[in-house]
Amino acid sequence: LVGVQHHHAHLAACLAENDTLEPALGIIWDGTGYGTDGTVWGGEFLRGDAGNFERVAHFRPFHLPGGDAAVKEPRRVALALLWGLLGDDALNREDLVPIRHFSAAERRLLGQMLQKNLHSPITSSAGRLFDGIAALVGLHQTVTFEGQAAMALEFVADTTVRSAYPLPLVETTNPDTSQQLVLDWAPLVQAVLADIRAGTDPGMIAARFHNALVEAMVATALTVAEPVVALSGGCFQNRLLTERAIQRLREAGFEVLLHRQVPPNDGGISLGQIAVATSRLKTH
Repeated sequence: LVGVQHHHAHLAACLAENDTLEPALGIIWDGTGYGTDGTVWGGEFLRGDAGNFERVAHFRPFHLPGGDAAVKEPRRVALALLWGLLGDDALNREDLVPIRHFSAAERRLLGQMLQKNLHSPITSSAGRLFDGIAALVGLHQTVTFEGQAAMALEFVADTTVRSAYPLPLVETTNPDTSQQLVLDWAPLVQAVLADIRAGTDPGMIAARFHNALVEAMVATALTVAEPVVALSGGCFQNRLLTERAIQRLREAGFEVLLHRQVPPNDGGISLGQIAVATSRLKTH
């Protein structure tokens, strides 16, 4: 039995499809994958090959109140992001669509879950960040399938917009004193809230969000300085995100590896698992 971490399998699948054994910086963005630290990953930058990897950067973590329930209710993700910014005050923001969609009793319960960290796993998921922004903009508060809110955010984006929200790459120190690069979504969410207050068109907000993600990819890739970048994970089914990422990464001098024969989402996981197992069996 060979255990393979979910996002490592994504990276390995992209490398295998592109017939390379060389290391790369894997930008692996999806909804959910169990991380090596016991949290839910999903907005990852992994440097490595099929044999090994290291997590060099990720999105700032946030809570998912209700766990799997948040996948079907983007409004819960929006609340969690607001909670990360405002604390208890997030529960009173009835000027925002997601908060208005909760009853008073639901708000109290979710507030207690967040305060006491009950049934609220920590995640760094890019897919859930898409959900939360879609809910804030007013596109979907609940969904019938995973990715529905993110798809709506892609489709509404004004492709003529080139401005981007701030999504800074910051260095943090973990309790074990190790340094990690983190993409801090707090300034982005603050800017989204400012645009909502100003009555900015949702298409503009969606475009600035997508552009922020792309510029964050480039900034992180430049910092890590691995010449080859591999894009994998369900978020790269988003054509707008993927095409702009390819363009900006190539402009910055990186070779970009993509999926063409196997899907970037979990449909490609098995190929990556085989690649990792093969590499480890050869090594050991």
